[in-house]
Amino acid sequence: MKSRIYFLLFLLTISFAVNTTVFWYYEQNINPHVHNYFDVVWWWMVSSTTVGYGDVVPITVPGRIAAIISIFVGVFFYTNIITIIAETVHRSFEKHLRGLVQVKCKNHIVICEYTAFADELIQELPQMEGLAGKEVVIVTDLVETNPYLQHFFVKGVPINPLNLKKANINEADYIFVFANIRFKDPDVKTLHLLSRIKKLNNHAKIIIELENPLDDLVKHLDASIVVVESRKMLEDLLKHQSIKFNDLMK
Repeated sequence: MKSRIYFLLFLLTISFAVNTTVFWYYEQNINPHVHNYFDVVWWWMVSSTTVGYGDVVPITVPGRIAAIISIFVGVFFYTNIITIIAETVHRSFEKHLRGLVQVKCKNHIVICEYTAFADELIQELPQMEGLAGKEVVIVTDLVETNPYLQHFFVKGVPINPLNLKKANINEADYIFVFANIRFKDPDVKTLHLLSRIKKLNNHAKIIIELENPLDDLVKHLDASIVVVESRKMLEDLLKHQSIKFNDLMK
């Protein structure tokens, strides 16, 4: 990309230097519209961009040849620049869509693992007191692209500290960790992930999903960690058609 831009700038510079010199040399004492070198620069700008105001036009053969070259180089330069800009914008959008960029938001919500329960939470967030309006970052490798374009997305396993840092988790105010049932013992995986989160953020309110909240390992959690049972969330869905996430935040 850089070499392409450097080549285009070099080509445009050569066009400016050569064509304005030729135009000035052959037109300055003949062309009634050329009074100073700025008139030549103005002519080159208008010609290379193909605007063609017609206030300064060449009347000599060398001047017209310079105009033709300026137009061809200008069309080549500007069409390529527009293409590069379009490619850059598209690449940036693709990176956001595929979760490959560093998140810079603060005081946000981080959701680790995109599961059915995580999706229920995302649906409820706009109605949740204290959480509505906050920026959301989804960290998961369970989907290939951002499931919600209005939110941020980091593609990768949440247990990887690099992915947690990419989600700017140290600046998050709320962190939700959902169980990934792909693992033989998802609770061990969840608690391991929790330990890594706590090393990066010791101030956020953290809510974790466990299949067995009575596991002996749970007694080692500090009081700031809110544990919710997978079965309880499923019961909420069956009874009330929505999970009472608001109750967890109290």
